[in-house]
Amino acid sequence: MSAAIEIRNLQKTYSKGLMRNPVSAICGVSLDVTEGEAFGFVGPNGAGKSSTIRIMMGLSRPTLGSVRLFGVDATAANARRRIGYVPEDPCLYDYLTPTEILEMGMQLHGVRPASPGAHRRRWLERLGLGEVAGAPIRSFSKGMTQRVAIAHALCIEPRLLVLDEPLSGLDPLGRRDVVEILSEYKKRGGTLFFTSHVLHDVERLADRFGLIHEGRIRSVSSPNELVGDEEIHLVRTSGSTPVSGMREESAGRWAGEVPRAQLWQRLAELRSAGHQLIEVRAALSLEAAFLRVTGQDCRPQPGN
Repeated sequence: MSAAIEIRNLQKTYSKGLMRNPVSAICGVSLDVTEGEAFGFVGPNGAGKSSTIRIMMGLSRPTLGSVRLFGVDATAANARRRIGYVPEDPCLYDYLTPTEILEMGMQLHGVRPASPGAHRRRWLERLGLGEVAGAPIRSFSKGMTQRVAIAHALCIEPRLLVLDEPLSGLDPLGRRDVVEILSEYKKRGGTLFFTSHVLHDVERLADRFGLIHEGRIRSVSSPNELVGDEEIHLVRTSGSTPVSGMREESAGRWAGEVPRAQLWQRLAELRSAGHQLIEVRAALSLEAAFLRVTGQDCRPQPGN
C-alpha cells in the first residue's frame, strides 16, 4: 500500500510575545499512514496534535521538516484536493445553510455525482440534518454545527479524512452515529487520521495509535499492543465505604481501573464493603496506556 501521509522530522516552534525562549510545539515527529488505514493520534492537551494537523492542512508552516499527502507536499494547495477536514471547533459561514455548505465543498473539490442534490441530501439526512437543511447555521447548536462539518467532509467523497476531536460537542446518540459512519467509511477503504480524548468511543476504529506527549512521539502501536498482556477493566459501583484502588467520581459513586488478574479480588472487596455494582467493562485509559508505553518521565530534558 502507498502512503497517504508521510511526516518527516516535523518541528514547529512558536514565539510568544517578548519571551526570550520560543515554545516547541512539535519536536521531530515522523509518521507514515498508509492508504486504507485508520490512525488514531492521541495524547493530552498541548501535546502537539492540533499543531501537526494544522500543518497537514496548510493552515500553518513547519519550522523544520515536511508533510506529504499522497506524495504531494502539504504546502501545495492541490495536496488537499478531496481531503475532508473537521477541526475541533468548526468555523463555518453562519449565514449559509447546510445545503449551501455542502454544495460549496463539492464545487471546490470537483465532486460531480450524477445527482448532486440527492448526494447532498443523503449526507445531510445521514447526519440527522435533513429537517434543517435550509436553515442558517447561526441558529445551530455546537453539536449541530459539528454534524454539518462532518457532512461536508464526507460529501466530497474524500480519499482521506482528517478529524480533530470529531466527537467534540456531540451527545451520546450523535457520537454513536458518527462512529458508525466512520466505521462504514473505513470498511469502504477510506483513510482516517483522527485525534480524540475519548478512546472508548473510537478505539475500535483505529488500526494503530500514535501516542504523542510534549511534541514527541512516544509510541506507535496497535490497540492490542497498547493493552498488552495485562487487560484493564473499568469497574463502577455505588456505596458509602471507600475501597482501596477506587476513586470517588461523585457522592456515593466510585470507579477504578483493575487488571484482569485482580478483577475477582476487587469485586469481592467491593461486595464486602457493601457496594452495588453499576458496570464492569474492558477499558483502555489514555493515561494508563501512556504510562505503560513510556515507563519514564516524559518531560523534555535540559538542552532538548
